[in-house]
Amino acid sequence: MARGERAGSHYPAPVLECVMNLSEGRDRSVLACLAEAAGPSLLDVHSDPDHHRSVLTLGGPAAQVQAGARSLARLAVSLLDLNGHRGVHPRIGVVDVVPWVALAGPPFQDAPPPGGPVEARRARDRFGAWAGEELGLPVFLYGPERSLPEVRKGAWRSLVPDFGPASPHPSAGAVAVGYRPLLVAYNLWLRGGDVTQAKAVAAQVRCQHLRALGLQVGDHVQVSCNLLAPALLGPAEAWDKVAALAEIERAELVGLIPAHILEATPQARWHQLDLSPERTIEARTAEVASPSW
Repeated sequence: MARGERAGSHYPAPVLECVMNLSEGRDRSVLACLAEAAGPSLLDVHSDPDHHRSVLTLGGPAAQVQAGARSLARLAVSLLDLNGHRGVHPRIGVVDVVPWVALAGPPFQDAPPPGGPVEARRARDRFGAWAGEELGLPVFLYGPERSLPEVRKGAWRSLVPDFGPASPHPSAGAVAVGYRPLLVAYNLWLRGGDVTQAKAVAAQVRCQHLRALGLQVGDHVQVSCNLLAPALLGPAEAWDKVAALAEIERAELVGLIPAHILEATPQARWHQLDLSPERTIEARTAEVASPSW
């Protein structure tokens, strides 16, 4: 039996994924400690020193993922300090964004499993209440009620925290906790140009299924993308939309991608698009799955 099939036979439904975005992307010793705190549910770590940000993907049985997320968040609040933090990516806290995703699989699909949204919402609300009470973090929820961009724009202005104190934590700021379907985080680096061009390109490609920001990253610029419905608009389509407006130097997958999105992409483009079978959610969960799954 293939490795993916063996792991799949042990999965409960739904499986939870938590993609924690932390405001630290430079200190390797700190990142190693944070990764260890996530425990056996850790699937992937992606760090960017210019963004000064790391994305840690956790996945597996609900109880295990929730325990790992709490351990990781607790350590991040104790180690990291938002005061003096400098990075090109927007942030409201050291534990900046904590989205929860319900998955049935493998294979993992864009559409959540039956009952999945309820499980993901429960995970969101439990984590938010815990972070507000135990960590003293102001918690802004997102999901069907409002989007993450709306939280970023409205926090401390039109929005008050859903959990926790009414003012920012002195060193950790606040946290946005949400639930959502699967998405793919994806960066496209432009050849030459400047941040004005990158922002203009991002504004032109932005649509229902694609969020995009134009960012200055060191001496280079990028269009930073979230592919909200990757089965409809995946990495190849994002590349083509940006390439129609500017010359692309390279692509960068942030975190993991579902196998069916990879398989729907022409294999001849995988290298160009920074994709590979080893960087699918299915491959990574198969590597870390325990017999109890």
